[in-house]
Amino acid sequence: MTAPSRRQPRTLHPLVAAFVRFVVCGGGVGLASSGALVLLSDRIPMAVANALVTVVSTVIATELHGRVSFRSERKGWGVHLQSGVTVAVSYAFTTGALLCLYAIRSEPSALVEQTVYLSASALAGIGRFALLRVVVFGDRKQTLSRDDSLSKAAVTMAA
Repeated sequence: MTAPSRRQPRTLHPLVAAFVRFVVCGGGVGLASSGALVLLSDRIPMAVANALVTVVSTVIATELHGRVSFRSERKGWGVHLQSGVTVAVSYAFTTGALLCLYAIRSEPSALVEQTVYLSASALAGIGRFALLRVVVFGDRKQTLSRDDSLSKAAVTMAA
């Protein structure tokens, strides 16, 4: 008779866990941004509303990502300035997607408009995850020590 096996619960790979936290934080901010965009677009031009929503939501999301998604100790305005590049790309991407939609359909329904906006935001978010994880919130000490060990190994092999 064999004893029942006790399996340890599987833990997520750290990269997967960080991505899940990133999606939850970014998705929550993205959904709130979507609602804000709908409310603002009736009062101000869509491109201006998108710019305003993008900047405000990115500041909020950057704070959440630093604290929750990547559990980074890097804080401050320098982090926000570095993530500003991803804001510009996200803004251009989402605005471009909406402008393409308006070129195809002059008056799309709110559902179609939101589908295009959220889809473009999701694609921009994947690129943003990679840049924030590696460039903005990446552990520079760990990267430097990894580079050191690689260069020492290379030197040893060369000698």
